[in-house]
Amino acid sequence: MAALDPRINPYRPELAAKHLQGKVKAEVFVEGEIRQVLDAQAPLRHVPTPDARLDSEALMGERVTIYDCNDEGWCWGQLETDGYVGWIASNALGPLGIAPTHKVSVLRTLGFPSSDIKLPPAAALPMGARLAIVSQDERFAVSATGLYLPLLHLSPLNAKATDFVAVAERFLGTPYLWGGKTNLGIDCSGLVQVSLQAVGIACPRDADLQEITLGKISTQSNLRRGDLVFWKGHVAIVSDQTTLLHANGFHMSVVYEPLADAIARIRAAGSEITSIKRL
Repeated sequence: MAALDPRINPYRPELAAKHLQGKVKAEVFVEGEIRQVLDAQAPLRHVPTPDARLDSEALMGERVTIYDCNDEGWCWGQLETDGYVGWIASNALGPLGIAPTHKVSVLRTLGFPSSDIKLPPAAALPMGARLAIVSQDERFAVSATGLYLPLLHLSPLNAKATDFVAVAERFLGTPYLWGGKTNLGIDCSGLVQVSLQAVGIACPRDADLQEITLGKISTQSNLRRGDLVFWKGHVAIVSDQTTLLHANGFHMSVVYEPLADAIARIRAAGSEITSIKRL
């Protein structure tokens, strides 16, 4: 029985998704229940404790198939968007509502309880959050949950940006956060994923999975804007032939960095470029 990657296949020794029966070993196989993320962003944890490692984040409107919930308020399931598996707080989830129609297309927008922008905002939503919009005027869109959002900050769900590098560049200066995927904190693969999703390209969550699945092999001598440069455990976006754009723990933020400097710095830490991929 070939081992499946547990990051993107919902199985544990004691419990697994029903569709994996015959592919993995588990004591019990269960059908999942689809729920929807209610919070602006919800941590996806490695284990069910609030101080556990952040593996990723789920955004408002995203669907999650839940296979297990415990008595401490945690649910274990798989995100629909990228297939990532982890633990999420049960109070961040709710039943399926009206299907989302729009998404946030700016780094972050505010949702107000009415059209009066002098009132305290009721929510702060990150890029990629999804909402069901039920009405709109020339300034505001109103969500099914009663949020008033600036119409300029939303796009139809199927709208696509044209340049994923330009999307990534909006995150310049964002703090580095392992597992993060918003302008409050983002990691290297999160930056690539969020930016590619904005242009309609499906993208795995982690750098090693991105390296396996995205694009075609290219070379350092033929770099162009939008190429992805991979090291073990890291990915960077080529901004131009001599410059990278990436979220990294050395600078602790999203930065431009000369390609030569990054290669030398990472080589000094014991790692070489493993591939360059062109989308």
